[in-house]
Amino acid sequence: MSNTQRNGGGQQRDGDEEYKVADTRARFAQAMKDGRKLNDVSWTNGRVVLSNKRAVLVSNAGKRTLALSSVDAIGGRYDANQEIQRVSNYVSLRIGDDVFLIAAEEHEEFRTDLYRAFLDRTVIKARHPAIKGGVVQDTEWQQARVKVEAGGISVAQQSGAFVRLELDDIGTLEETERTVMDEKAPVIEAEHTDDEGTSVQTYLSGEPWTVAVLKSYLGQGRDQNRGAVELSEAEREVLMALYSGVSSFEVPNFLGMDVDRVEEIFERLIEVDVLEEVRTRREVALEPRGRNIASEAMNEQ
Repeated sequence: MSNTQRNGGGQQRDGDEEYKVADTRARFAQAMKDGRKLNDVSWTNGRVVLSNKRAVLVSNAGKRTLALSSVDAIGGRYDANQEIQRVSNYVSLRIGDDVFLIAAEEHEEFRTDLYRAFLDRTVIKARHPAIKGGVVQDTEWQQARVKVEAGGISVAQQSGAFVRLELDDIGTLEETERTVMDEKAPVIEAEHTDDEGTSVQTYLSGEPWTVAVLKSYLGQGRDQNRGAVELSEAEREVLMALYSGVSSFEVPNFLGMDVDRVEEIFERLIEVDVLEEVRTRREVALEPRGRNIASEAMNEQ
């Protein structure tokens, strides 16, 4: 998980009641105390009870409560010694000058639950689609609520419309500042596909901490899809054509390129996970990595 820091502002949620998010076996440790890295740190066996307000670390030695409202950063490794380093999967929570590590028995599930604890029911603002097929849309910002689910998030807009962003479908993910309902605010611009397979961008805005956590969660998929791929100029032209909405069957005529050459390029791009084969006779669609590369290539034009 990438390091995400709280940089001011609280978060607005629907309702204020506390509810349990997870209760799982885990090991935990304190890696830093009062700003000093602890070299003799070791794991303690127990369980962690997570709610939307706190994480309670329970062991034979007693309980320790970490208020989520006090968390300044999530993610990042703090390998104080070999015992900590040997554990490949854990999450870290920084509270002031202290850092706590939690290695849950089911790491991926707990990591998702942690994001749920921070984000579920949070009120944000959403604009969808802000861009569709490369064309800016005349859509308005709306109040919305976030729900974290395994593999992505759902955003319920005030109009009743739902937007689903899958982690493995995130192409580009940028953070910028825009005017949102007459006020300057941080905004995430997330590129993904709609139900028809068209490239769209959804804009999400909220308190700085909420935006940072959203970006951290969605960024897990983006980072996976950004693997470096060396492409030729012809391969980049094919990607940009597909990204612009040209049918895979029309690419040869659109680019003035031999059909066999286009077939070879499709084959190569499928092999490096830039394209996926939709069906035989070479109908293809852009993978998130491909959309990311095509978007960057078009920005360079």
